[in-house]
Amino acid sequence: WPGVDVGKFAIKPGAIQAAMDVFSITIEGKGGHAATPHLTVDPIFIGFQIGSALQGITARNADPYEQVVVSVTQFQAGHTHNVIPPAATMLGTIRSLKKELRDLAYANLRRTAQGIAEALGGRAIVTDGGVLPYPVTYNHPAETRTAIAAARLTAGDANVDDNCVADMGAEDFAFMLEARPGAMILIGNGNSAFLHHPGYDFADAAIPYGVSYWVNLAETVLAG
Repeated sequence: WPGVDVGKFAIKPGAIQAAMDVFSITIEGKGGHAATPHLTVDPIFIGFQIGSALQGITARNADPYEQVVVSVTQFQAGHTHNVIPPAATMLGTIRSLKKELRDLAYANLRRTAQGIAEALGGRAIVTDGGVLPYPVTYNHPAETRTAIAAARLTAGDANVDDNCVADMGAEDFAFMLEARPGAMILIGNGNSAFLHHPGYDFADAAIPYGVSYWVNLAETVLAG
């Protein structure tokens, strides 16, 4: 895990990574010539307003003590410099650590997008983007204690952060933790580029710590 020193571990009970929802907003307007924008309903202009307003979900709708992220990651519209297209598409993601925040964010996103589009003469269609939503990655208490014990045997008490800050990334392992009790632990990768960055580099120096952790975990469980 980037940002955690090699030779160190990080973990916490409860939510350690966020739920992930994907959204797609199709904005329908009226296309026309770029020289006569007054004769069109510009979906690009509408999209700009929607994208800006969505930041208000985290700033003005969610409790500032809670964690929720709304990010627009794609905006697709038009094919040439002199035509205002009839439609535009926005895609993005919502990250949250509680179901209540998940529901609040999606409801506000839908209302905001539809309301702004209608106010500007267009129409917004909001869907889930056809992507399976991810649940919160939830570490169960007993299994978390077992993981902490194995990590301390591996690296020493001072090198195990047992109450790390929850990350707003999402994780496939969340589905396993919904089906069976368990825990996810982070092994340090040092000060490397973050995940999904093209410069990310797995730290080979972390391998001995990872191997030792699994050995200690197996011995801890079998002995208990």
